[in-house]
Amino acid sequence: MMTLPQLNSLSRDEFVRIVGPVFEHSPWIAEATWGRRPFASVEQLHQALTEAVRSAGEEKQLALMCAHPDLVGKLALAGQLTKESTNEQASAGLGNLTAEEIALFQTNNAAYKAKFGFPFVICARLNRKEAILNGFKTRLENSREQEIHTALKEIGKIARLRLADIVSGT
Repeated sequence: MMTLPQLNSLSRDEFVRIVGPVFEHSPWIAEATWGRRPFASVEQLHQALTEAVRSAGEEKQLALMCAHPDLVGKLALAGQLTKESTNEQASAGLGNLTAEEIALFQTNNAAYKAKFGFPFVICARLNRKEAILNGFKTRLENSREQEIHTALKEIGKIARLRLADIVSGT
């Protein structure tokens, strides 16, 4: 855990090393935000990061969404998720599933990817497995445009919680 003044004083490389993992495999967001220091609050930092995502254009936004792993997907089952994703999926109760529940997640993941072209993204730390499974049903009814918007909002929630894990302060 580091303070906001400490974070504000980091070199570009150190800032990207610390803040980069806030967005799954997408350090470009931290790189784009570094020059906007100093941040007066963690909330201001979060806003700057999410603004970098909003202004990046659809191609980069889709790449960000595609950087997220499937919930209970191959990487999770093989123990190959990032530390953050592993902890987030476990906190939602996705670490101890029956074979039937794993199959249900995989079926939903496949249906979602087939319809939208990117993985289902939800802030697992703010949900439990039942809510996530219901989210699949509800969100599969959305348009692609609605889902891009929803996925980016969920990524913003994930990033806010990850920031709180690494930076203390307001």
